[in-house]
Amino acid sequence: MKKQPLYLAIAAVLLNPTYTQAESVHQLDSISVTATKIERESKTVPQSVYVVDEKQIESENATSVNELISKIPGVTAVSKNNGYDSRLIIRGAGLKAPYGVREIMVIRDGVPMTDPDSFTRFDVIDIDDIESVEVYKGPGSIFASNASGGVVFIQSKSVFDDQQDRVKVGYGSFGTAKLNVKKSIQASETDNLAINFSRRQSDNSWRDWNQFDTTQLSLKHGHFFNDDSVLETEIAYTQANLQLPQSLSAAEFDAYKDTGETTNTSSAWQKSGRYSNTLFINSRYETSMGEFDFKPQVYMTRWDHFHPVTGMINDSQDNAVIGTDLAWSRSHEFLNMPSEQIFGIGLRADIQNSAKKYQYADVTTIPSGRIVQVNSDEKGALANTEDSDSQIYSAYFQESFSPNSKWVIDLGARADLLNMRIKGTEYSSYDFATGVYQSGTGDFKYQETYQLFSPKIGASYALTDTLNIFAMAVSANQAPTVSEMQANQTYNKADLKGSTSSNIEFGLKQRGSKLSADINIYYTQLTDEIVSVKGGSYPNLYTYYENAGRSERKGIELSAQYKLTSALSVGANASATDYQYLDYVSSGSDYSGNRPRFIPDYQYALFANLQKQAYSARLEAIGFGSYYIDDANTERNGGYDGVFNLMLGYSKQAHLFNLSIRNLLDKRYAQEVSASYGGNLYTPGTPRSVMLTYQYKY
Repeated sequence: MKKQPLYLAIAAVLLNPTYTQAESVHQLDSISVTATKIERESKTVPQSVYVVDEKQIESENATSVNELISKIPGVTAVSKNNGYDSRLIIRGAGLKAPYGVREIMVIRDGVPMTDPDSFTRFDVIDIDDIESVEVYKGPGSIFASNASGGVVFIQSKSVFDDQQDRVKVGYGSFGTAKLNVKKSIQASETDNLAINFSRRQSDNSWRDWNQFDTTQLSLKHGHFFNDDSVLETEIAYTQANLQLPQSLSAAEFDAYKDTGETTNTSSAWQKSGRYSNTLFINSRYETSMGEFDFKPQVYMTRWDHFHPVTGMINDSQDNAVIGTDLAWSRSHEFLNMPSEQIFGIGLRADIQNSAKKYQYADVTTIPSGRIVQVNSDEKGALANTEDSDSQIYSAYFQESFSPNSKWVIDLGARADLLNMRIKGTEYSSYDFATGVYQSGTGDFKYQETYQLFSPKIGASYALTDTLNIFAMAVSANQAPTVSEMQANQTYNKADLKGSTSSNIEFGLKQRGSKLSADINIYYTQLTDEIVSVKGGSYPNLYTYYENAGRSERKGIELSAQYKLTSALSVGANASATDYQYLDYVSSGSDYSGNRPRFIPDYQYALFANLQKQAYSARLEAIGFGSYYIDDANTERNGGYDGVFNLMLGYSKQAHLFNLSIRNLLDKRYAQEVSASYGGNLYTPGTPRSVMLTYQYKY
């Protein structure tokens, strides 16, 4: 009952002619490409789209993608180590993953950073080489293969941008330092080159086992042909080293609140991390074929990693992701209406050869043999070898037509065929019940195939020159991942079915000279939602997965910014949710009618921006509402309010200074609290941190 007056009040503001028609000059709208693969103003896209542009990225003084997207309504982004990692949840999708990104596709320059089984890493994305970030929430984007939660589309700086030459240095709290050097070269009238080098590192000394560093180098080449065709190619190398600290016990979290520092003595697995090397190659071509624009793209990623986790050390040295996307588009008439058509096919494969798992060699045990502490990440006996491969074959089509100047209608569909195979030999395994290594099961082999389909229809209507209303209906499938399939096989659990997400959404988009605002209301129903479940007994639990029968998600989201004066603007990003399981029974427990864990009642980010000649400032206040910490709904956490961030900037000619102070008041809070048989576990928020950067453009 409380939501209706809020919605009506916001709608009244958006529809008020004082805001929508009094000004003859409209605000320049952000350009969206994620939803349709065709550039157009975001207000005409009949979907929920949020765009973070280059200006905002610069003013945020961000050190990770996580910082750029964490304040978007409907998005929850949690970093356990204040580095490049991110646990990402969009409208509840991704909740099942304890780390990383699931059910959501991350794309950089048209290349999926998401593997075919839906696992994503952020280590290869250079925060200092980003032009824009676009977030599409929920199912329905024709980009989104096996990603019912949405898309994060990252556009890097163009090789043809001759304004990007710069040197950027930064230093901040906890030994955080960064260096970025860019240089563009016009090799000829038809050839451009761009070189980018970045180095970031942090001791993160406020928390045990929390260091990270990345070194990244990329070379981009662009060539114009005589027929105006364009070829762009990038070769990039990334070395990334990331220590993964454990969650805190209640006693450790209380100590953190008192001192601002943490100790991780309650967990046995204190030496987790991921240390990787990645070679990335991407080439895309654009040309005309009669009435069609043809945009083929090919890419390859070769990577290795050393990845100690709970129970085992993963050492995988021969991995590749290869793929292609062939897209055609044209402007034409559809039923005598102006229309944009796009269609294409794609293939992506993830290949892992001779991946190995090892026991930990340097451990402390008690007389029963139970491991109570890992002292280092030194490899012990070989425990497992395996080969795996996943392929996803894709086809998509979309027709966008306009019955008149006010209407835009999108009709589209995407179909994907996903094959996942894994085979290997298990010599030993970690027994969560006894806490010791035991004999393995020998040879194993798993194989699954999933057919995924996503149809959609959306419509946008211009109520005024500055205000659009839209509606959309879409459905999408989500397959389980290789690791989820393997976990269920290992612990003799039922095979997983793919889930189905059906979404209805409508909203308003205002783009005026004073007021820019979006309001979205959505209803999503899920069938066979894949949820994570803890098995075994304390203190050594294992994770497997189940299909919840049915669940629903209802929510409202608001983004608004209003210019009080030519120099000062204020705004808010906020969301409210009402999620529940409609039909879910797990291990004899009936959770029907319960709320999913870690889904807050609300989120908000309030902000004020000041731009006065060479000076700029931004003040933010962030809050995260209360939520249940388990699916049984036995306990709620109160969330947090009043986390303030302050960003200051000064520019003069080629010089730019940025100062950011995150968690300005040094609030000691938990980003996430989860239930455990041994007591609740806490992921602490970073204490007050300061970062100063200087940039010289030449």
